[in-house]
Amino acid sequence: MPQVLRSFTLDDMNTPALDVLAVAAHRDDVEQTCGGTLLKMAQQGHRTGILDLTQGEMGTRGTAQDRGREADEAARILQVSFRQALDIPDGRVENTWENRLKIARIIREQRPRVVILPYWQGRHPDHYTCATLGYEACFLAGLSKLQLPQTADEHKEKQGTAHPPHRPFKIIYASLYHDVRPAFVVDITAQFEARLESIFAYKSQYTDQEAGRQDFPARAEIRERVATMAGFYGLLAGVKYAEPFVQKEVGLVDDLTMIPVKSI
Repeated sequence: MPQVLRSFTLDDMNTPALDVLAVAAHRDDVEQTCGGTLLKMAQQGHRTGILDLTQGEMGTRGTAQDRGREADEAARILQVSFRQALDIPDGRVENTWENRLKIARIIREQRPRVVILPYWQGRHPDHYTCATLGYEACFLAGLSKLQLPQTADEHKEKQGTAHPPHRPFKIIYASLYHDVRPAFVVDITAQFEARLESIFAYKSQYTDQEAGRQDFPARAEIRERVATMAGFYGLLAGVKYAEPFVQKEVGLVDDLTMIPVKSI
């Protein structure tokens, strides 16, 4: 059965359900696309978490061990209550039955109300595959007749108990790196500096070095790039910095006088 290779948690074993879980292919994907939103939710009292599907062993810079330590530091900066990395091969995130079950297990364990996935189109195959894989795993996790075989640790610690079926209420997609009009944006002006700090926590990725020099921006340029993108989406909603999201469902409004963002 699948085994979680690295785990990070700020809380005791018996913890309440997550309010928001961000699922991404690689360590540092969440920090780049929706880290400010996760921090904002945590600051509002919500329990947040991150599920990285891979260890990052195929990255041009650093090692899986480096990125694991850096992910822990970034998690602390973003004040998440839960973080784990699965053992899906980096560069080979595939929508298989086995991989769906790995994610479904975490969905049942953590019981998130909202799941954030990467947008379903993009340059990196791992990213857009994660969108479909994550959605289908969320669906499977809610099937009452789907029995997930226990891991060795679960059998030893829980003696036959299993997490009940669970399906998130809402799935949204972080769309920062695709040219698509967002369904909504989240104001992260107050969280921008900490979000930037969480990105720079990945020292193996964002310090100037020869490896990957043609593909990675110089460290001195990163702040400007991040600020420019966040500023663009903030401008759409009349705030300084924002992160964009897409939802597939039609939005529902109860009070026309309470719709945010003025028209003229």
